[in-house]
Amino acid sequence: MLYWLLYLKLFHYFPPFRIFRYLTFRTAFASLTALFTGLIVGPMVIRRLQDFQIGQYIREEGPQAHQKKAGTPTMGGLLIAIAILVPTLLWADLSNPFVWIAVFATLAFAAIGFADDYLKVVHHRNLGLTARVKLGFQAAASIAIAIALIALQYRGLYSTRLVVPFFKQFHPDLVIQRLAVHPQLWPLAFLPFVGFVVLVIVGSSNAVNLTDGLDGLAIGCTVIAAGALAVLTYLSGHATFATYLELQRMPQIGELTIFCGAMVGSSIGFLWYNAHPAEVFMGDVGSLALGGAIGTIAVMIKQELLLPFIGGIFVIEALSVILQVGSYKLRKKRIFKMAPIHHHFELLGWSESKVIVRFWIASLVFALFALTTLKLR
Repeated sequence: MLYWLLYLKLFHYFPPFRIFRYLTFRTAFASLTALFTGLIVGPMVIRRLQDFQIGQYIREEGPQAHQKKAGTPTMGGLLIAIAILVPTLLWADLSNPFVWIAVFATLAFAAIGFADDYLKVVHHRNLGLTARVKLGFQAAASIAIAIALIALQYRGLYSTRLVVPFFKQFHPDLVIQRLAVHPQLWPLAFLPFVGFVVLVIVGSSNAVNLTDGLDGLAIGCTVIAAGALAVLTYLSGHATFATYLELQRMPQIGELTIFCGAMVGSSIGFLWYNAHPAEVFMGDVGSLALGGAIGTIAVMIKQELLLPFIGGIFVIEALSVILQVGSYKLRKKRIFKMAPIHHHFELLGWSESKVIVRFWIASLVFALFALTTLKLR
């Protein structure tokens, strides 16, 4: 909106407004706008959640130290969503289709999380949507994103080929080309791509959701992951850097840097209130929205296979739950004292703050490694 007004409309009357054409400048302003939106709106959102008595319910089988957190306002993810979307709409080029896909992903997964949180509040227990219903809605949103990307491929703005880390010449296509040439079979040709997109986005969304169990843990890791995605997005959209690093050159994808910058700023703003001891929890409305947005960005910039490193802690948290459940069902034995794995370390005697900071450090290491792979090809 401001990009359209200040650059496209007023630049010819006031030449200094040409600065608004630069992606780095608008990304910085989007980050700051998101940060201050979170800091300023945060107290109002927290008070409103308290007025509506929207408090967190703590499961009894968890670490007993967490019981004192019962009643802390939840659904603070509404603040995160607002602080991401408002700066994006202000500073991004709204004629860019990738921006709208990112906005849709954030809103869709936030809506799913909101429904889940709302049911928990209404029922006064830590149970919202059933797993099947939640996964169904997430899959539906992911399929819609995949269809939008297929439409962009036909316009030459997107590619369904994978970028495989460490392999320069290996770019497998997720579309079965021999089926795509037959009009009656072409929907089947895109099934591998659609399935892969669903797996990445739904997996990312739930991984962030599982990580959100300690004050500031998930949002701190999100700051790091979103920062890494901002770098990768900018490089993918920059002609010189994309050629030098042998990335798939997608000119319009660079505009998503503003969205990633807004995600960084909003996450830092929310961390101000979510740091231990937390004044507000993000709830599923925040964790699902952030995870869905991260997965969607990774798909659009063709870094799906790098996502496990970008969000390394999220992957570890999700794997710990999968291994714990699988082990108990098959062997009737648990691998960890409790899953997700951050609770395991708590039960080993680590303080909550120590778990959080050490996981942040590990997340930073994973993200830095992800960035170094750009030249390890």
